[in-house]
Amino acid sequence: MDIITRLNEVKHNLVRAEQEAERPEGSVTLVAVSKTFDADAIRPVLEAGHRVFGENRVQESQGKWPGLKQAYDGVELHLIGPLQSNKVEDAVALFDVIETVDREKIARALAEEMKRQNRFLPVYIQINTGLEPQKAGIAPDDAVSFAGFCKNELGLNVTGLMCIPPADENPGPHFALLARLAAKAGLSRLSMGMSGDYGVAIGFGATSVRVGSAIFGSR
Repeated sequence: MDIITRLNEVKHNLVRAEQEAERPEGSVTLVAVSKTFDADAIRPVLEAGHRVFGENRVQESQGKWPGLKQAYDGVELHLIGPLQSNKVEDAVALFDVIETVDREKIARALAEEMKRQNRFLPVYIQINTGLEPQKAGIAPDDAVSFAGFCKNELGLNVTGLMCIPPADENPGPHFALLARLAAKAGLSRLSMGMSGDYGVAIGFGATSVRVGSAIFGSR
């Protein structure tokens, strides 16, 4: 199956999941995760008209996206991997949405850099719903207060929450938890669901799903 067939299949499944959840068609954004794939692999997806992409690493993205953004209008590039403080300047310059604000140090660095560049990007707060020690993210109990701190004290444009459920657990309870936390924090966007579970995530209210291997194939 080629990349465009897979893209169309994912889009079809996404619409079906919206219908099953009795949600309006187009209420969920597909973030095509292009990490580890080069510009030549990404170009057909752009040619097909898709414009929203996710990348894990700032440095890797710098090698392909400036040229692609120049060649294709309307690209919206999401950082969906961990952000190190020494990459904040580059991330603010290249990305359009930062989905992985996971600690105070990064939140402060982003707020300062966005002021410096006069580029105030939407951000999501990453929540460690499974409290996994190896995984980044704010603890669920701290999510609402941290969102308030980022918005009110730092002036960040916090639009939503993001999570990556534990690989060996049913994702449904994690998606439900993220939706409850977002509602408490007064946030409308939920970035949750990947290639294996995006249909489930849509049922729990995801507003964007991050799908890589189901579109681009295995890495």
